[in-house]
Amino acid sequence: MRDKAWPLTVLGGGPRRHGAETRRRYGGGNAKTPGTFGRKALILGRVVLVTGAARHLGGRFVRRIQRDPEVERVVAVDTVEPGHPLGDAEFVRADIRRPAIAKVLAEHEVDTVVHLAVTGTALGAGGRTALKETNVIGTMQLLGACQKSPRVGRLVVKSSTNVYGSAPRDPAVFTETTPAKSLPSGGFAKDAVEVEGYVRGFARRRPDVAVCVLRFANILGPRVESPLTEYLSLPVMPTVLGYDPRLQFVHEDDVVDVLRLAAQEPRRGSLNSGTFNVAGDGVLLLSQCARRLGRPTVPVLLPAVTWVGSALRTVGLTDFAPEQIRLLTHGRVVSTVQMREVLGFRPRYSTAEAFADFAASRGPGLLPPERLAGAVDRLAARVAPDADPVPSHDGA
Repeated sequence: MRDKAWPLTVLGGGPRRHGAETRRRYGGGNAKTPGTFGRKALILGRVVLVTGAARHLGGRFVRRIQRDPEVERVVAVDTVEPGHPLGDAEFVRADIRRPAIAKVLAEHEVDTVVHLAVTGTALGAGGRTALKETNVIGTMQLLGACQKSPRVGRLVVKSSTNVYGSAPRDPAVFTETTPAKSLPSGGFAKDAVEVEGYVRGFARRRPDVAVCVLRFANILGPRVESPLTEYLSLPVMPTVLGYDPRLQFVHEDDVVDVLRLAAQEPRRGSLNSGTFNVAGDGVLLLSQCARRLGRPTVPVLLPAVTWVGSALRTVGLTDFAPEQIRLLTHGRVVSTVQMREVLGFRPRYSTAEAFADFAASRGPGLLPPERLAGAVDRLAARVAPDADPVPSHDGA
């Protein structure tokens, strides 16, 4: 039976959520997992465990969350040593696919878990198989450990708008409760769908835990590496002939900010339990992205796109997976009304601004917009030497 999108009301809210939160804080818990830490946790501050700490965004979030005054300790978890500083956080080398993660939660008395190890790019050896195991099996083990822990009272999960898929008959805008027209059949998108299904099950079994799932649009920034950023960095960008998809982006700075908001107690007039789309304002067409990057495009017939993607994967230029091909054919746009009105988060970067910051970090392409505009002006002057110069725009 196909899971439907997770509405905000599934996790509860209003009086029931506040009542459960009060029971958790003061030792009430529930029948299955009685709470035990009570007032002591309020006095000592929160203990936050972050998975995926060896990755760029995980490291940034670890460094940021430990500066919050209500956070006493941060426990950073990953399978490999991070190549970046983690501040005063305690790093624990652990594999969330193993039952030992339950011991980590118990030994460090963790009460807040931020799960960032759901990703589409492998870290180190192992390839796609190890990545799927970390995404899906790792999430199952982590949720099992959280379910057994009487101290855990808040769970934040990093997901993706990939759960909606990309299909020709998609709605113009996806809301959090819009079912996908065509569920992803493989890759990271399918992993994200499975992960959210397990999280929904956990939320039903532990209604006393505040659970927040953040569905991020494509993340961009000067230091973000992903299959999409690899594609946008190609000297020549292959596109699907006859299609110009709409795309949304979210800046890496906004990702860190909204994760911090979700990991805190809700602010007055907001609720940070539920499922939220996270994206910058506005959209960009793929053609606009190419012009702003100064990258020429090569339109390819749709039947040949799969062959082109396989060739790019073979030479190691980019992971042109089927889910990315569908995104670059049909695009995807999500509503962020719930993010603003319920979660109370307003991104600092719009989609266009996030893309501009990314583009500035990649250097000029083969057709820099300024140089192209100058060439158009010179050509116009030769064609009509007596006319006033016509300002040139890239249409983006």
